[in-house]
Amino acid sequence: MNKESRICVIGPGAIGGVVAAVLTRQGYNTTLVVKYPELAEKINKWGIEVLGECGEFTIPIPSVALPQELSGIFDYVLLATKADGLMESARGVLPFLNENSRVVSMQNGICEEMLADVVGEERTIGCVVGFGGSMHEPGKVEMTSDGEFVIGNWNRGADEKLESLAAILNHVAETRISEEIFQELYSKLIINACVTTLGAVCGQYLGEMLSKRNSRKLFIEIIREAVAVGTAMGITIPAGAGGKLDYYKFLAPGPLSGFKRHLTIRVIGMKYRKLKSSSLQSLQRGRKTEVDNFNGYIAAKGRELGVATPVNEKLTRMVLEIEQGKRKVDPANFLEIST
Repeated sequence: MNKESRICVIGPGAIGGVVAAVLTRQGYNTTLVVKYPELAEKINKWGIEVLGECGEFTIPIPSVALPQELSGIFDYVLLATKADGLMESARGVLPFLNENSRVVSMQNGICEEMLADVVGEERTIGCVVGFGGSMHEPGKVEMTSDGEFVIGNWNRGADEKLESLAAILNHVAETRISEEIFQELYSKLIINACVTTLGAVCGQYLGEMLSKRNSRKLFIEIIREAVAVGTAMGITIPAGAGGKLDYYKFLAPGPLSGFKRHLTIRVIGMKYRKLKSSSLQSLQRGRKTEVDNFNGYIAAKGRELGVATPVNEKLTRMVLEIEQGKRKVDPANFLEIST
C-alpha cells in the first residue's frame, strides 16, 4: 500500500478526529482541517487525544483552520463535517483536487447528490460510518463502539481508487465496497432516525433510553414508516446495525413478533449502551442538529410519495422546537407521540 497518498480530513469531531488520528498513526500523509486557528495550533503541537475501541493514544496531526490554508493536490478528501457544512467545505477544497482526486461524504443522511453537484459525480464517494463516536471536547475524541465502513462510488461502479480507499480505511474499521450505496445510506439513515433523534429528544444514552418500552415502541414505528417509504421508492433496504437488523424480518408478523422486536432493540441498547446521540451533543453545544437529514428526509419522501409518516413528522418538529428553545430535552416528550 502506497502511504504517500495525500489525505485531507475536514472536521475534527468524533468521526473525523478518530479517522485522522488512526491514519496518521498508521503512517499516512494526513492533514486535518479543524475550523478554528487555536485548535489547529493545539493539535499541531500537542496532538489529538483518542480513546475507546481504537485504542488510547495522543498524536500530533498536521492541521490547518480553513481549507484555503491547504496546499498541493490531495488524493482523498474525507468530509466529516455536519451536513450543513458540506457545501462550504466541498467548495473550499476544489483548488486542491485534480481529475484523479476523490471526495468522500462521511455525513449522516444522504448528501452525495449535493456533493456531486460541487465536485462532480466522477469524484464523489458515498460512505456509511458504522462505528459510534463522541467528542468530549475539542481535540479529545472517542470511538465508543466498533462498526464498519461501507463505501461506494456515486452512480457508477467500483474502480481502483475506491479499492485503494477501502484499504486505507481498513486501518480504522473494516471496510466493504457496495455497488448500491444509496440503499446502504438509507439503511443507516433509518438507524440515525431511531437512535440519534430519539436520543436528542429524551437526553439519554442509548442503553438507558432503550430500556424503556415507550422508547422502543417509537423505535419500531420509525422503522415501519421508513420501510414503507423505501418500498414506495422502489428500493430494497439492506440490513442495518452492521447487518444485524433485517428491517423486513423485524417487521414481519408472526407468533411473538412484538416480543421479538422489543428483545432485538433491547440487545442493541445493551451493546451500544454508551452511545450518546450526536444530535444531543450538537444541542448541548448550542448547535443545530441534522434531523432534517434523518426523520425529516423520511417525512419529506413520504409526503412526496403519499406515504403517511406521523411519528417521523412529529419527531422532526420536536427537535426543531428544541433547537429554537421552545421545548426542553426530556424523556416526557415521548408521551406526546402516539404509536
